[in-house]
Amino acid sequence: MPNINFKKLMIVGMTASLLAGCEAIDQNQENSESKTGNVNKEGDVAVSEVKVDASSGVTDAVSTIDDAVVSVINMQQAAENPYGWYGGNTQGQGDADEKDSLQQVGTGSGAVYKVDGDTAYIFTNNHVIEGSDGVDVLLKDGTRVQAKVVGADVWTDLAVLTVDAKDINTVAEFGDSENLTVGEPAIAIGSPLGTDFASSVTSGIVSAIGRAVPVDTDGDGEYDWEMTAIQTDAAINPGNSGGPLVNIAGQVIGINSMKISTSTVEGMGFAIPSNDAVDIINQLEKSGKITRPVLGIGMVDLAMISQQQQQNVLKVPEDLKGGVVIAEVTGGSAAEEAGLAKNDIIVKFNGADVTNGVELRQQIYDTKVGDNVEIEYYRNGSLEKTTINMRASDQAL
Repeated sequence: MPNINFKKLMIVGMTASLLAGCEAIDQNQENSESKTGNVNKEGDVAVSEVKVDASSGVTDAVSTIDDAVVSVINMQQAAENPYGWYGGNTQGQGDADEKDSLQQVGTGSGAVYKVDGDTAYIFTNNHVIEGSDGVDVLLKDGTRVQAKVVGADVWTDLAVLTVDAKDINTVAEFGDSENLTVGEPAIAIGSPLGTDFASSVTSGIVSAIGRAVPVDTDGDGEYDWEMTAIQTDAAINPGNSGGPLVNIAGQVIGINSMKISTSTVEGMGFAIPSNDAVDIINQLEKSGKITRPVLGIGMVDLAMISQQQQQNVLKVPEDLKGGVVIAEVTGGSAAEEAGLAKNDIIVKFNGADVTNGVELRQQIYDTKVGDNVEIEYYRNGSLEKTTINMRASDQAL
C-alpha cells in the first residue's frame, strides 16, 4: 500500500473549498445584480444592448427581395352618386374626375421581376386585378403609383403589370421550382389583409410539390380546372395573393395563389411554381394574352347526366364510367370540321383517357396549335375515332 501524505491532501481539499466559496460569492453577486434589473446610474430602467446575432438564412433571404415586393390595389368605378361629392353638384365635370371616382375594392400582392429602360414589370394573380377599372401599386417605401395591366390569364391565375421604373431599386429573381426539396424553407412575403400590413413575412417549409388543386375559375361552384401547385405551411392570408414564395436564397420559387380555409384546416397554402409562371409571364409580356388550342365545343361531364338520359338519349354502354358529353359545337370550328356533333361522348384525347372536363381541358392545353390529334368518342353507343387539327384561340375549349 503506498504512503499517503494526508497533510498535502488536506491542503488541496481546503484550497478547493476556498475556490468553491469564491465562485459561490461571485454567483451570489451576479444573482443580486440580476434582481435589480438593468438600471442606469440615475436609478432608471434602461434598455440593454442586444448581445445575440439575430440574423439567419430567413432574414438574409427577406433582405434580398423585400424591396421588390409590392401591394397591388384593385380600383373600380364607384356607384354614381346623384348628390355629387359631399352632396355638391358634379354636373359638367365630365371625364376630368373619372379617376377620382375610382374606389379601392381589393388588395393583393406582387413583385417587380424585371426593369427594361423606364419600365418595371410586376407579376401578380389574375384574380387580384380582375374586374378593375384601374390598378395602383404601393411600393415598399410607401410610394403609390398607377400601373398598366399588360395581360392576364384566368386559367393560370397570373397577370403582368407595368409601372414607371424611376422608384424601383430592387428586382426579384426567379429560382428553379423543378429542384425543390420537400421540407426546405419557404418564405411568403406580401400584404395580408391589405396595405396596412404590407411587407409582412411568414415562414415555413415546402410541404409538397406537384399538388393537383381543383379550381373554380368562373365562380359557378363547379371545378373546371386543376392547378399544379407547390404546397406550403407558411401562412398565406387574403392579400398575400400574387406575392412571392421565396426560397432560402431569396429567389422566387412560386407565386402565392390560394389556401384551403376552413375551421378544421391550418397551414395549407398553394403557390404557382416559378417554372410554370415564367412561361406564362413571358407570353403575357409579348402579346397580352395566352393563345391556346381549342376544339370549339361546349361540354358537360357524363357524370352530371341522369342515368335515364344516359340510357335513353346518349345510349351509353353499361361499362362506360366517365367521359365528356358535347353539349354544342361552334360553327366553323375544328370540332365541326372533324365531324364531332352534339351528344358525342369524348372518352380519349391524344391517347389519354378522358373522364371529365378538367382532364379534357388539360389534355387540350398540352397540345400545340397545328397538331393533329386523334379523338375517340361514343355516338349512339358505338365507339368511333376522328382526327382534329388544333386551332388557336384565346377562348376556352
